[in-house]
Amino acid sequence: MKVVLFCGGLGMRMRDGAASAPKPMNMIGDRPLLWHVMRYYAHFGHSDFILCLGYGAAAVKDYFVHYDETLSNDFTLVAGGRDIQMHSTDITDWNVTFIDTGLSSSIGERLMKVRALVEGEEMFLANYADTLTDAPLPELIDRFRQAPEAAVSMLAVPPVSTHHIVEIGDGGQVTGVRAVTELMQWENGGYFVMRPSIFDALREGEDMVPHAFARLVPQRKLLAQRYNGFWRAADTFKDRAELEDMFHRGQCPWMLWDPLRRGGTALTLEGLAPTAPVLAG
Repeated sequence: MKVVLFCGGLGMRMRDGAASAPKPMNMIGDRPLLWHVMRYYAHFGHSDFILCLGYGAAAVKDYFVHYDETLSNDFTLVAGGRDIQMHSTDITDWNVTFIDTGLSSSIGERLMKVRALVEGEEMFLANYADTLTDAPLPELIDRFRQAPEAAVSMLAVPPVSTHHIVEIGDGGQVTGVRAVTELMQWENGGYFVMRPSIFDALREGEDMVPHAFARLVPQRKLLAQRYNGFWRAADTFKDRAELEDMFHRGQCPWMLWDPLRRGGTALTLEGLAPTAPVLAG
């Protein structure tokens, strides 16, 4: 199944200057965020990627054109270093298509610009290039397949925040303080499964969220799959620093392909909400 990744945004909250790398190329350990997202999909057998590029396109292209397998795989130097024998590889079975979708395009416009590459597919996957999870992708796909009327399925996750909500009475007295995470709310976590019918809802000059999705809601064509397991967006320097710390501690739930790094936990379905997926609207 093809995987469309949106990696062309400016990522202003992650940048430290005009010459900084695009957000998907910020490093987590010895590989960039984008690689971690792609490696997740490849772990489940989906290795036909379409990268929607914009800001920093040259950095993304250069990274893969000059990809070094030795950074994240064991190998043996042979004949004094004149030959390298890899014990394993990351991307030898990957197909990666690089498409310039514009510097200022919205997510929806970027998706429209790669329409010709996916409109012949029964379904395809799509995602932001800066969100990590250990969600069981095959189950997400199967549940979407069982809802043929839906155009899009998205991962719905609890809000990730350290902030607190203050409840205030009429006289100004505080009546309660609760963590944001205690609210019964869900946010868009990406990790979309789509059918080509999504293109019927997209428009030039608009975005996928909220514009296209708002059209799907009254038609009951937007599916939400609630997940309580690990999910993290690397929106800020703090987010990236926390992920970097997790990497160095060997507690990386999203690295399902690496038992040593993922913390020794096995992939289970316990994080999926016991209720059936919900058709929005």
